[in-house]
Amino acid sequence: MKRAFASAIVMLVAAVTVAGCGHQVLSEGWTALIDGNDGMDNWSMSGSTANWRAEDGAIQADRRTAGKGASVLVSKRSFKDVAIYVEFWAGHDTNSGVYLRAPNPKTVNTASGAFEVQIWDKNPNPAYSTGALVNVASVSPIYKAGGRWNTFEIHARGSEITVKFNGVVTVSAQNARTHAGRIGLQFNTGPIKFRKLLIKEL
Repeated sequence: MKRAFASAIVMLVAAVTVAGCGHQVLSEGWTALIDGNDGMDNWSMSGSTANWRAEDGAIQADRRTAGKGASVLVSKRSFKDVAIYVEFWAGHDTNSGVYLRAPNPKTVNTASGAFEVQIWDKNPNPAYSTGALVNVASVSPIYKAGGRWNTFEIHARGSEITVKFNGVVTVSAQNARTHAGRIGLQFNTGPIKFRKLLIKEL
């Protein structure tokens, strides 16, 4: 798995250097679902609490209403075995995440079987703070994303899921509860920006 993951990232580096608009298939099979301001039409929005928009070179969200609750951008396509590369910016108080393999696009933000890679520096349960797979694999030490641009590299093949945060493996887990589904980008609290999301089917 590690050798395949490393090979995928080498291909990703090549893909990033030639990245075009958000709809194009990139070199070596990588596809950009987000590339700067491009890519909103690759997603559907679930929930109305966030002001999702393309602005200042990123797809981003903050609170639209005074109410509570999450809003999720849900990919229009389903994916199975994938490598995912994400560039994101989070505030110090941001509660967000990247979902994968969500079997039901209408319930991505619930206990529907999706896996969530956490973006939440101030989670009251630090074991499931930034870089964790929520309720699947905890992180140690604690990682922080707030106030800067960061990267996730997510590799999901069969029952094995590995997450790298800024080049460091935070979790590697075996879990077979779902093998395919949608990608989701969550807004819960605090600002979140995604300026790149590349995906390669394995």
